[in-house]
Amino acid sequence: MDPMRPAPDTLLIHGDRDLRDDSSLAPPILPSVTHSAADAVEFAEMASTPRHPRFYTRYGNPTHERAARLITGLEGAEAGLMTASGMGAISAVALGLLKAGDLAVGQTSHYMGTTKLFTEMLPRFGVRTRLVDQTDTAGLLAAIGEGARLVMVETPVNPTMAVTDLAAVAQAARAAGAISVADNTFASPINQRPLAHGIDLVVHSATKYLGGHHDLIAGAVAGPTALVEKIWDSAIVLGATLGAFDAWLLLRGLRTLPLRVARANDNAMAAARFLEAHPAVEAVHYPGLESHPQHALARRQMSGFGGVLAVRIRGGYEPAARFVAALRLFTNAVSLGGVESLAVHAAAMWAGTLDDAQMRAAGVEPNLVRLACGIEAPDDLIADLRQALDATSA
Repeated sequence: MDPMRPAPDTLLIHGDRDLRDDSSLAPPILPSVTHSAADAVEFAEMASTPRHPRFYTRYGNPTHERAARLITGLEGAEAGLMTASGMGAISAVALGLLKAGDLAVGQTSHYMGTTKLFTEMLPRFGVRTRLVDQTDTAGLLAAIGEGARLVMVETPVNPTMAVTDLAAVAQAARAAGAISVADNTFASPINQRPLAHGIDLVVHSATKYLGGHHDLIAGAVAGPTALVEKIWDSAIVLGATLGAFDAWLLLRGLRTLPLRVARANDNAMAAARFLEAHPAVEAVHYPGLESHPQHALARRQMSGFGGVLAVRIRGGYEPAARFVAALRLFTNAVSLGGVESLAVHAAAMWAGTLDDAQMRAAGVEPNLVRLACGIEAPDDLIADLRQALDATSA
């Protein structure tokens, strides 16, 4: 550990201390949309300063500034930018850095919103896109070498938990003159820091682990100051502005991030080991398992393996649907990263957004169930999985 860099636990409690406006221990909510200037000179300075916290909230906000400071510190970045959602962050990066004729390389398996951005929206603006299987590192690097301007990776990926080689992608992108971007939502900065592996930019759906309580929507970008300021130029035009109250909720959630992620990691590992040994389970996808085909890669670039796993239930779509319906502690709901454990039948959820070909390319099998472990007692979660599998088999 860098002796000059505090541990995440300490950074998240004290890393924004110098941004306090008064003696309040808890950060205030500053909802004012606009702020006054003393004179024309100060007004001009406020209007031209990227992410200025006291000009107009679409440009920045004091509460945004404190949240961005903590996320930037966690990722080891120079600068950070808050947005209204994870897709707001990803869209601001793509539209801020790409132009007609550019090539953007991504993965065949991505969060569904990212997939639609690459397959439907970017091509409408003349951006060429190519999606490659992230487990085919040689194929991914070859695509980057064909003149990519931007490379978008997500690891572990939603929902199959496949892993992307961050160092290899970063090196290939740098050689090609491309900007590399990693969606670090599933891992969180507690388990993985893509910038430390050479990646240029990190994006988050802060709705998930960073917020941690299923009560806010937010996004974040972190990276070099010059790139973040360029993205900010587009973000203020796109208007994906984070509200002050959600930014305040995010600050509250960030304080306990290391504790929550550690418990989610433990719960997911316990669930994965239990499910792998159960006869009603066809396969378990979790990078922390020795049986995961990319376990060695995950160990190289992750310090923990996250709270999400995917499981394939024997018998196909109907048994998988019955399994989800029989769960009692795992709530049948989208999202992840909160204190409550959630379960979704992936094929049922993705069907409304991706077509059959896209789902097959993304590895979304009819019997795939995504489990997002919260912070409940592990024995209780395993008991819930056991009774649901027994009910499914019966």
